[in-house]
This record gives sequence, C-alpha cells and structure tokens, in this order.
Amino acid sequence: MAKLVHPDRVGADEAAAAHAAFATLSALWSARHGDRTVTAPSGTYRVGERLAVDDVADYLDATTGTTPVLLKVVRRPADNDLLHGEAAALRRVAAQVRPEHRAYLPRMRDAFTHRDRDSGADRAVAVFDRLDGFVSLAAVREAYPSGLDARDVAWMWRRLLVAIGVAHRAGVVHGAVLPEHVLIEPREHGLVLVGWTYAATPPAGRIPAMVGRYRDWYPPEVPARERATAATDIYLATRCVLALMGDRAPHALRQFARGCLLRPPAARPQDAWRLLTELDDRLEQTFGPRRFRPFALPATVPAWPRHTT
Repeated sequence: MAKLVHPDRVGADEAAAAHAAFATLSALWSARHGDRTVTAPSGTYRVGERLAVDDVADYLDATTGTTPVLLKVVRRPADNDLLHGEAAALRRVAAQVRPEHRAYLPRMRDAFTHRDRDSGADRAVAVFDRLDGFVSLAAVREAYPSGLDARDVAWMWRRLLVAIGVAHRAGVVHGAVLPEHVLIEPREHGLVLVGWTYAATPPAGRIPAMVGRYRDWYPPEVPARERATAATDIYLATRCVLALMGDRAPHALRQFARGCLLRPPAARPQDAWRLLTELDDRLEQTFGPRRFRPFALPATVPAWPRHTT
C-alpha cells in the first residue's frame, strides 16, 4: 500500500493528495505497531516511524542506546536475497576502500534477519548510520526542473566517478546509479552512493533486478541479463548528471557524455578513474581552472530519506 500511494509515483497535480494519503497510511501503521524494539546479535534497536519506502524496503527511524540510526527492512521476504546482496557488496567494498574514500560509502553498522512478531515472516534488515544534511539527486532535479548550471554539476559528476571507482576497485558493480541513490551534502560538496541492493558481485556479475520506474535509463546489457561491468555504472552515472543539467548542458560536456552512453558496453569507457582525469581536462578547457563554487538548495528540498509527513 505504501508503494502504491507514495508521492514519488504520481505527477505534480496529484502530489498533495499523495502526501496526505501517505501520511495517513504511516500514522495508521505506527498506531498499529506502536513502540517496537528489534533485537539483533549486535544489540537492540528501538524503532520509530517509517521515513520512506523504495521498491524493495522500508526505511525506519531507530535508535540504539542514544545513537540515531536508519533501519532498512525488506518489505517482502522473497526479496531478502537483495538485501543480503547489498550487505555482501558493502562489506566487500569497505574491506578494500582507501581511508580517503570511505566518506563516499554509507556506513553499515549491522545486517541480520529479523522475525516479524505479527506475521512470523523472516525479513532481512540492514542498519546504517544516519546521513543528516544529505539530499538525493532526485530531490535536486525537482528543485531545479529547468536544469542546473554545469559548473555546479561538475563537482557532483567528479565525486560520483570516485564513488563508482571505489566500487570497481573491489570488483563490485553498483548496478543502480540512479538519482534516488546518489546523495549530496550541498554545503561541503559531499557525496555518498547508497542503494547497493542491486549490486553485481563476482562471479556471476549480473544485476539482480531493476528499479521499475527507471527501466528506460538502463544500458542494454542490464535488461538482457548480460554481465555488468564498470561501463554499466558509467552509463547510469552519465544519465544522472545529464538529467541534472538538462538543456543547460554545454555542447562540450554533451559531447564528452556521448561516448559514455554508447550502446555496446565495450565501446564505453571502462575505467572510472581514467574517465575522471579526462573529465577534469574537459572541465578545465570549458570553464578554466577548478575552484570551489558554493552551492545551496532551497529549504523546501526534502532530506534523505524523504519524510512521509
């Protein structure tokens, strides 16, 4: 029901009604379940309101002791394998990431299976540190429907290439580099890549599922169930930044992006780190020497995860 009435699934003319319906549904859900605790091998989590939903999971406000955390709970037990895959991918990348790049990853505190006391169903759960002050690129796109200045998008593009480069060094393809999964902190120009539920890891290397509302964004190897590579993430990252710029994208950057969107994976760039160097050269040719450019968002832009009320 939450998925059906979620505000992200309707047009602007129905947004107010969807927000009201979702708030009512969340209130009813909270009233039904009341104050809850979830016990895991690593500790106990006191669970609060549902903050957001995606295609696979609910995001719940929680605390452990006095520390606020975020619980990601699979909605359908049949999707437990997706959250188990996310935990495995994050552990693999975290074990190999260099200290200077840890900030590009969400910090997963715990992952376990919890038995629902009402239904008896076993549901996969992952526990993350909160990312206060971050917003998704989906929210940024909504705030600037006519497109962002390419000079503002430049730092997001650069950091996004670092984030996927970190994954690729560990042999992981993120598989869902989409606007909802790229979070930025506007003031300090931070970026964190979340949504590792769809990651591809060795030896299979295939993306296990697609986000339905972004089906048209994926490169052809994903719906064809072929092996995903670094070029898969590069394709999706490029779609993200082009969508942010919209019609304001300079010709030089459109030309640069075109090579990242070629249909055959082998024809696209295969190395995010090398592509970052090439992007820096193109940005300097287009805008001159790099310098910090303050970036601010309207106060109405919702924090991630998007609150339901």
